[in-house]
Amino acid sequence: MWSTKVLRGLRHPSVLLLLIPFLAVGPAGTLPSPSPSNFSSSEEGDSNVHASDKHPETFQVFTVDYSHVQVPFEIALWIMLASLAKLAFHWSSRLPAIMPESCLLIMVGLLVGGAIYGVRNTPPPTLSADVFFLFLLPPIILDAGYFLPGRVFFENLGTIMLYAMPGTLWNTLGIGFSLYGLCLVVPGEALKELSLFHCLQFGSLISAVDPVAVLSVFEEMHVNEQLHILVFGESLLNDATALVLYRLFESFLRMPTLTGFDVLLGAFEVLAVGTGGVLVGIFFGLVAALVTRFTARAQVIAPLFVFLFSYLCYLTSEMLHISGFFAIMTCAVSMKQYVEANISEKSHTTIKYFLKMWSSVSETLIFIFLGVSTIQDEHMWNWPFVTCTLLLCLLWRAMGVLILTACINRVRHNHVTFRDQFIIAYGGLRGAICFSLVFLMDDFPLKKLLITTTITEVLFTVFVQGMTIKPLVELLEVSKKSEECSLGLEIHCRVLDHLIAGIEEVVGYSGQHHWKEKFDHFNTKYLRKILVRPDKRPKSSLVRLYQKLERRDQRREEERKDEEGVAESPQTPRVLLPEEMNSIRKILANNLHNFNRRCSTLEYGATYSRHRLNPEFLMDRNTTVTPASHHPLYRPVSLADHMRPTLSTQWEHEYEDRDSNGRRLSQSLTACNTTDGALSSPNGPAELHPDTGTDDSAAPGSSSQDQEQNCRRSTSTTSRGPKKLSFVFENEKNRK
Repeated sequence: MWSTKVLRGLRHPSVLLLLIPFLAVGPAGTLPSPSPSNFSSSEEGDSNVHASDKHPETFQVFTVDYSHVQVPFEIALWIMLASLAKLAFHWSSRLPAIMPESCLLIMVGLLVGGAIYGVRNTPPPTLSADVFFLFLLPPIILDAGYFLPGRVFFENLGTIMLYAMPGTLWNTLGIGFSLYGLCLVVPGEALKELSLFHCLQFGSLISAVDPVAVLSVFEEMHVNEQLHILVFGESLLNDATALVLYRLFESFLRMPTLTGFDVLLGAFEVLAVGTGGVLVGIFFGLVAALVTRFTARAQVIAPLFVFLFSYLCYLTSEMLHISGFFAIMTCAVSMKQYVEANISEKSHTTIKYFLKMWSSVSETLIFIFLGVSTIQDEHMWNWPFVTCTLLLCLLWRAMGVLILTACINRVRHNHVTFRDQFIIAYGGLRGAICFSLVFLMDDFPLKKLLITTTITEVLFTVFVQGMTIKPLVELLEVSKKSEECSLGLEIHCRVLDHLIAGIEEVVGYSGQHHWKEKFDHFNTKYLRKILVRPDKRPKSSLVRLYQKLERRDQRREEERKDEEGVAESPQTPRVLLPEEMNSIRKILANNLHNFNRRCSTLEYGATYSRHRLNPEFLMDRNTTVTPASHHPLYRPVSLADHMRPTLSTQWEHEYEDRDSNGRRLSQSLTACNTTDGALSSPNGPAELHPDTGTDDSAAPGSSSQDQEQNCRRSTSTTSRGPKKLSFVFENEKNRK
């Protein structure tokens, strides 16, 4: 328990409840073991003290045993504090317009850390690296990977990897060598103890762009999908690369001598760590999808397999010292489409909301602990080193983005604009990853200087860059997020994908659309047959997309009703009045009549194409055409014919040919459009008019004028009495 003096100094019970976790957590950031010796009383003879080693002499009705529930009680209080801070931010109407959510959470952490320091006169607890990397970070990466827009991500995967891997190496080497040069130039002995590998190790951790900070800022701005996926995808892969480089330089520091072969092995280790993480992630993702195939009779535990296999994937990667970032993100991306096909709608909703809740709580705790850990007993400050670090981080990142974008734009069809490049360079926010890595460095005299510089860099990027990036996006008029996916848009995109893939196949070029077609074929033929239940396999991918969009719209409608507080009530259909039904009949009849007239005009009277003619009507080039035998192919239709309710258009095409005896043969093609759609032609079958009962095909000796008069006569007879359209509604059938 606490000392009696401290208890007497606290008057308000709310303050006492708030400070319980902070007073009990040790200075190393780890929770102490609940042993009774840690909670012994400071005054002898106090009757309210809980003595765990002695049996009470009298019967006690009420006792307090905080040591028994210390760890879960403190965790619950931390989560409650984080949730209340997040709730207050969203209920405020002015704060979201001024600052991002991460800034407010760090400020809350600063206030809590100051309160702890003022009460205990000792530094508040810091966020341990094990707690951060093993418990708080995995749900954030899992949520980002599971709900990652796959199409946009894989279309920009080359650019993202270029920013994340060569770009991170560029920033690490640039910042590290620049800081080492600064240590040699600055007079005095203050910075002489920083070696080259210390500067390179610090450059690797300070180059890590935090996906938590980036995600919290960019989701509020609603920028376009390409810019969002470039920044967020780069921050995910950037952390994995920075962590590998950090461990590589840490190994170099601990080696007594370093050779060129060791450097070559270090470069090979970087590739092995990244590739191993991807392979482990794919393996666990496919196993999770296969297990969910057999959960038809136990849908309740289907979401549990998603969480367990993802977390086991991350822990296995950390155990094997490969990239856990790559592993858990690859696992989430690879299993998503198969898991969603196997599980029910309720299970999908459970996965979605649990992941969102879990990642949101972790993100909030991380930012609050950042503020709490900033309040330290001693800070080592050096103006040249701190200010140069801030400037070098901005300079080297901006140069790297400009150079790499200039290279990638040579092969990209959709270029990254200069405005997007500026936002990518300016949006490199630092957060808890570099803050945790700097505490993991081996102890040496200038470690406190690196900790102070890291804290300053985190606060500068989150507050200054995070608060000014939204006005800069509006000032530069960066394109916003377009309308969401629809069935028509997806069909259009797939048609273009098939078209481009066919063109690549014809020209012999193996581009991204070619490999996408190969993977889709392999996925449909093999993977989906193994990993998806037979009753969950739609025959068409468009049907699957339609079902997905229907579920999305249904969930959004339910969320909207929940936000507005609208209660769902069954709506009974209203019986239509006779006047309303008559009005609907007239509207339908007029629309159908106009549609038929428009189609008749477009099909017979307003278009002409020589490709529709029968080849036997084309003239022989060797035949000599005399002026007397030449007739126009198309006779214009008068305005009066266009204005008639039933349109009649005619084509007269006469051609000449000679038989073997040299005699001239003359035939005419006459087309007559009636309401029945009859088309009379010498090449087509003869049809009888229902009104006249005569054949439209004239006798061989009849002239074209007689055929034209017969066609007009039949048209006028059919247009005298328009056909009546009748519509019978369901309610009228029920009445009958």
